Amino acid sequence: MQKTTPCLWFEDNAEEAVNFYTSTFKNAKIGNIARYGEEGPGPKGGIMTMTFQIDGQEFMALNGGPYATFSPAISFFVNCATKTEIDELWQKLSDGGTALMELASYPFSEKFGWTTDKFGVSWQLNLANRAQKIAPFFMYIGKHHGQAEEAINFYLSLFKNSSILNIARYGAGQEETEGTVVHAVFSLNGQEFMAMDSNREHAFTVTPAISFFVNCETQEELDELWEKLSEGGEKEQCGWLKDKYGVSWQIVPTILGELLQDKNPEKSNRVMKAMLQMKKIDILALQEAYKQG
Repeated sequence: MQKTTPCLWFEDNAEEAVNFYTSTFKNAKIGNIARYGEEGPGPKGGIMTMTFQIDGQEFMALNGGPYATFSPAISFFVNCATKTEIDELWQKLSDGGTALMELASYPFSEKFGWTTDKFGVSWQLNLANRAQKIAPFFMYIGKHHGQAEEAINFYLSLFKNSSILNIARYGAGQEETEGTVVHAVFSLNGQEFMAMDSNREHAFTVTPAISFFVNCETQEELDELWEKLSEGGEKEQCGWLKDKYGVSWQIVPTILGELLQDKNPEKSNRVMKAMLQMKKIDILALQEAYKQG
């Protein structure tokens, strides 16, 4: 199981989006589908979450209502092995979206493009052949400009088997602030992420429309991540928190999915009801709710 899974928040069209992504990318497939029960908070029988994979990378899509909007402050960096692949992906992903940087040759890449898709999700396409095809990409802007390296080191301190794979900083005389991060690649539990700083004025900021779902095996692990990640940020409902850099996380026990997808709707509804009353997830309380009756 992937330790950290990007979760995409849609109003009510997660299924349409997942079908689009799994048809756009090769080697992609749909995984589990979870539906809302009597306890909601969405319509009973409606899709709550869907999981899907692209080249082995897991994603989750959530129908959460009209409360979050996608932003290029968190995007997905896609390594394309051939010019044909990058051209085809660009055509499909940019159709109905907005090009932030046109697909072209740049000093840092033979071929690169940055676009939002028709759902608002932001993608960076680059001609490069790397083992991990897709990596979440954080852009530190506004009040968080200059904090990319600090944030990377913070995340490395919380997740095992983590390291900085590559980091490059702006030099003197460049248009961005000297010493800040122009590009960084780092690994959390063996999973690659990317980051950069930008001091330009942007009409967007980081939002919870993309969050990171962290699978925890024990209550001890969950407690530690919950407290450390939320320090300086904000603790929210149902295992959600916002860290001090504005990034949203869901700190969740691996057993939760199993309990919520139980074939007995009464048991799964009790678990959902119990979870909706929590901030930090309590594994024992979930198990007790499951066993009642």
